[in-house]
Formats: sequence, structure tokens, C-alpha cells
Amino acid sequence: MKLPLSLYVHFPWCVRKCPYCDFNSHEPKGKLPEVEYINALIADLDRDLKVFNIEPGQKLHSIFMGGGTPSLFAGQSIQRFMDKLSERLTLDSDTEVTLEANPGTADVDNFSAYRDAGINRLSLGVQSFGRSQLQALGRIHTSNEAVQAFHAARIAGFENINLDLMHGLPQQNLNGALNDLETAIGLEPEHISWYQLTVEPNTVFYNRPPKLPNDDDLWAIYEKGESLLSSHGYHRYEVSAFCRPERASKHNLNYWQFGDYLGIGAGAHGKLSIEEQGKRKISRTNKTRLPADYLRESKLNTQIVSGEEYKIEFLMNGLRLVEGFETKLFENRTGQAASQLEPFYLEAESKGLLARSENNVRPTSLGLQYLNDLLVLATDY
Repeated sequence: MKLPLSLYVHFPWCVRKCPYCDFNSHEPKGKLPEVEYINALIADLDRDLKVFNIEPGQKLHSIFMGGGTPSLFAGQSIQRFMDKLSERLTLDSDTEVTLEANPGTADVDNFSAYRDAGINRLSLGVQSFGRSQLQALGRIHTSNEAVQAFHAARIAGFENINLDLMHGLPQQNLNGALNDLETAIGLEPEHISWYQLTVEPNTVFYNRPPKLPNDDDLWAIYEKGESLLSSHGYHRYEVSAFCRPERASKHNLNYWQFGDYLGIGAGAHGKLSIEEQGKRKISRTNKTRLPADYLRESKLNTQIVSGEEYKIEFLMNGLRLVEGFETKLFENRTGQAASQLEPFYLEAESKGLLARSENNVRPTSLGLQYLNDLLVLATDY
């Protein structure tokens, strides 16, 4: 049975590398090679379609253009990519097409060009509306520019907008975090991604850690923030994702529900299901990381995941969802019997981390709060 197929497209350049960022992003040296990079993306896609025997014209469930900063690319470059993509795969009115944009690179004319190219969902990387927090995070935009970017997106015709916000930031207290949320809610976006700052290896913050809120303050921010979002009609459907009714991200849901996705672009990752002798395996893919190397010759690296690893990967995704997963979805996506999970269920239930009905398994509120503990427990079984 075919799984939904999504496409992730990576754009590896940013005006400035943020001190918390561990993504594959690089400050450009000179003019961006837009024509050359779009050519490389199409060649990358063509190879994946051939290697994984994907039929011409297969429908795409969703597309996500992430980075880096995709909005550094001109509208005509995005249009050319979308035109080439449409010659190979099918996009219809149900296909969600998201482009990430930095408010510091926002432009009404470019937003209109993105909309004309077929982008129907915009994700604005706001992170905070606080001046001190924006400076500490190394962002190139101001609070006013973030608000202006949102209005520019509306003027350009975008009816589906996500705002990315972080909490637990340097010099941030409860009131500051809630003010960020109140400002975002006041703009009335369809979706808000609200997640805690984590200090990752290979970042400036890891080498020079900033002073962050203590655990008690973090818990208060989490508790009050979730309540505020809920009171304004934003339904929490994933650990850090909140949306208006019927506005959950199709692309992210396909990740969490263990669908397939191609990953093209410098350093992009993908996941494709493979059927061999009646058993399903995963091919995890990654591409050449450095932009200059990618432009010269992109390499496809694959890793086969099967058996026990496959089961764990499904759980690590499905248990991020507030509503969890249906047992038949586990069997459909992995080709394995759900009954093998019974020992894990019983142990997690005894700790108050998991709840289930006849056909559904979901994390409890405690399980979502201590998701890492729940996932570690899953690996024990």
C-alpha cells in the first residue's frame, strides 16, 4: 500500500547564522547562485525519483521549503522550481505548499510572487516580539518588522500562515513569554508553532551558554502559555504545534504519522518505505551538506532501517501527537503487528505516561510533559 508522499526542499543560506541554530545554514559569500541551485534541486529530485521508482505524476501530499531562509530566493526562482516540479509530480488543490520566510527579508512583491508560484502556506520565523530576546537570538528583524511581514503576507493573499515562536529565552520571564503569545494571537494566524529553546551542540550558545529561565519559570511559561492558546481557540495537536480548526500542518502530520517524504537540497534528509519479500523497510536518505559541494556534485547516502529500529522510529513520531495514533496505523505504516507493543503499553500506563482505548494509543498530559522519558521507555521494549 502506498504511503502519502511529501517533499522537503532545503535552502541552505541565511543572512546571518543565529547563535542557537544547529540547522544546515550558511552565510552567503556574494550573490546567491539561484539559477544554479534550482538546477541542482531538479537534478537531485530526478535522481530520487529514479532510484526509488516513483511513478511519473504521483501526487504530492505536501511540500515544505525550509532552511536556511528560502525567502532569500526571488519569486521567479521559486516559480521556476515549481514549474519544473509540476512536470514530474502532481500537485492539486489539496497539496499543502509551505515556504519559510524570515521577517527581515520580507517583501510584499516577493510574497505575491510566491503566492502566484503556487505557495499556499507561509511560515514566518518570528521567534519573539521582545527587543532584548531578538537581539540575544541574533535575529535580523525587529518586532515591528515581524508584524509588517505578517500583514504583507495577508495583502499578498495568504490565508494560511504559521508563526514560529520560541520560549524559555535569554532574559525572558513569564510576562515576556505571554506577551509574545498575546501579540501573535492578536494577529490571528491559522497556526502557531511554540517551542522551548534548547541549546544544541555545535552552536554558539553551546560554547557560550546564555542565562535561561529556571525550571520553575519554564514550567509556569509552559502551563500559562498553553492555557492562553487554548482560550483563544488554538488546538494543541502536537508537542509544540497549535492551530485553528482544520489548520494543522499536513506536512508535519505526515512526518508524525510516519508517511514518506523525499528530501532534496544541501543536507536534506528523506524517508522512503521499501517493500522486500513481503516486509517493509525504511530507506533513510541524506544529501551532500555543504552548498558548494552540493552544487558541484550532490551525493545520495542511504541507510536501511528495519525490524526493531523501524518500530521505535514509528513510536518516536506518533507519540508526539496529542491524539497519539491508531493501532491500525502502526500496522499499516510498519507492516508489523501492534500486539508486540503490549509490554510497552502496560509499563507506560503504570507510570501515567500513556492512555489507550480499544484502537487508540496516546500520551497523557504527563507523557507529553515528559516525552523524552516516554520515548526512552519505548526503546526498552
